[in-house]
Amino acid sequence: MTDQKLIPFPEIFKTLSSILIEKGFSIEKAENCAMLFAQASLDGVPSHGLNRFPIFLEMIKEGVVKPESDPELIQKSLMYEQWDGQLGPGPLNAQFAMYRAIQMSKEFGMGLVGLKNTNHWMRAGNYGLLATEAGCIGICFTNTKPNLPAWGGSEPKLGNNPLVVAIPRKEGPILLDMAMSQFSYGKLNIFKNSGKKMPFEAGFDKQGNLTKDPSEIIENELALPIGLWKGAAFSLVLDIVASLLSGGNAVHQIGKAGGEFAVSQVFISLNMEKLGITEMSDTQLEGILEDFHSSQVLEGQKVRFPGENLLKTRKQNMEMGVPVDKLIWEKILAHADLDE
Repeated sequence: MTDQKLIPFPEIFKTLSSILIEKGFSIEKAENCAMLFAQASLDGVPSHGLNRFPIFLEMIKEGVVKPESDPELIQKSLMYEQWDGQLGPGPLNAQFAMYRAIQMSKEFGMGLVGLKNTNHWMRAGNYGLLATEAGCIGICFTNTKPNLPAWGGSEPKLGNNPLVVAIPRKEGPILLDMAMSQFSYGKLNIFKNSGKKMPFEAGFDKQGNLTKDPSEIIENELALPIGLWKGAAFSLVLDIVASLLSGGNAVHQIGKAGGEFAVSQVFISLNMEKLGITEMSDTQLEGILEDFHSSQVLEGQKVRFPGENLLKTRKQNMEMGVPVDKLIWEKILAHADLDE
């Protein structure tokens, strides 16, 4: 099992920023990108935060991520815009696209951005939270390389396409951030590196049997779709909509490129004030959550809504230090040493 260490958030931010500047990022881009990676781990999502940073650096080295590239407008029509990410840094492209959706929603009540030719956005929830900070409901999704089987299939044919729905709330946002597999590949890798089995069946082996072995699932790229055939269908339609609205690649086209880049994404912002639903939203939300929390539970269990512990986790990690896998931190510092 891997060990962790607690690292102050400012130290993480400074280290990541310095490395990215050395990799060709402008100071502004480096700090924005470093913040998105650091924020993910601060909020308790290291699988798509610092754990992904060494992979991100490799993508830069391979030329898949181009630090100097910025999104380019393709077309626009009232509340809808289509942008080309030009293989720029995925987190920065996604941040930009959600900001554009938010800006349009301030004028029209809703804003929708399709983004093609971009890269992995890392922690998807970051962009939903941007919307909630502006008082908007945020919805975003992306396609990926083929790494999920069609129901009944024996090969990776679908994408493990993440979906985010974020809802603003005075006491802390509701944040659904999920992929189309029972466990994300980031989570599978955490269990693999810890030498542990998954708590539930998480995918298929080569014979098509359900397994808890993360190594075998990752090797075969046969993660278990959520809801079985329903999750497989959900993945397919998200891919279709992402490709159509962005004008970009679908999952099978991404797969032919031999990696996971030039993906397609969609960002939607619903401005609650402009739509006239701000006043009733808090009362309605609290009524829903109060009823939700009143649920009878099994012995030793409790119910919680998506994102319920986010602010608590963030506060604790800011005060005590962010838990970071020691091996991951060593890999990150090795890049800093190489750049000195």
